[in-house]
Amino acid sequence: MEKILFSKYLPDEIYSLLSEEGAEFLKKTTEIRLRTGKPIIVYSNNKEKILSQITSPLHIKKTLELISGYSLYAWEDELRAGFITLPGGCRVGLCGKAVVEDEKIKTMTHISGINMRIKHEIKGCANVLFKLIPSLGHMMIISPPGCGKTTLLRDLARNISNRGKTVGIVDERSEIAGTYMGIPQNDVGIRTDVLDRCPKDKGMVMLLRTMSPQVIIADEIGSEKDMAAIEQIVNAGVKIICTVHGYGINDIRGRRSFKSLEGLFDNYIVLSARNGPGTIEGVYNKNFEAVRVC
Repeated sequence: MEKILFSKYLPDEIYSLLSEEGAEFLKKTTEIRLRTGKPIIVYSNNKEKILSQITSPLHIKKTLELISGYSLYAWEDELRAGFITLPGGCRVGLCGKAVVEDEKIKTMTHISGINMRIKHEIKGCANVLFKLIPSLGHMMIISPPGCGKTTLLRDLARNISNRGKTVGIVDERSEIAGTYMGIPQNDVGIRTDVLDRCPKDKGMVMLLRTMSPQVIIADEIGSEKDMAAIEQIVNAGVKIICTVHGYGINDIRGRRSFKSLEGLFDNYIVLSARNGPGTIEGVYNKNFEAVRVC
């Protein structure tokens, strides 16, 4: 899969450099970063590799042509959001000059930075949670960036859906389901509905009203509007599973925006990358008492 992806969406010169690193390197690659005038940086097997090739404007131009099918203007909505999702679920982040109109991003020009993030589904990574938490309740996953919270959330959705529950996912940044042309590219379960590219607060309420979910899943909550939507979901008798950026249980408890949700979640899961992404550091109950500390 990785070989096909790289050969199709990267210039030949860059693909050749990656191929020289070997098949195992390609298989474990999670990010490829291109910045005009800077070395190409690749993340594989949780390690950074700086390649000898300097990214040229031509590399950026050719990569944009390949990922957009030689029609970047057809991706205006994606440019406004700052990323393009490719078939298979790979997400390409873009950075350049934002064109702002009426305080809203209209498009992006002079693109000089590309971050190709390769999806890696790890089916079964959530199994340990079902052993630690036998009954499904409201759950918050707390994690610093890059510690596997979205991967864990995706596998939770798949598990819960395939075990008989109707699941609704609000995928604001197309990271959980990796939707392409309206179709999830990642396996999120047979009873799962995905609302793609929709603000979380609006999407959670929309799913509640239209899709009759038993469980609603959202990634990286944080705003007061998100909190209000979660309260509405819980009051409707629907389970909520979400993630938030944080560095432990006390970090979350100290935030004013989360005060209204205290006592609402049945379990809090704290992640780290101590033993690789997705390391469970602790499980806490609704009173913030440790059920298990790893």
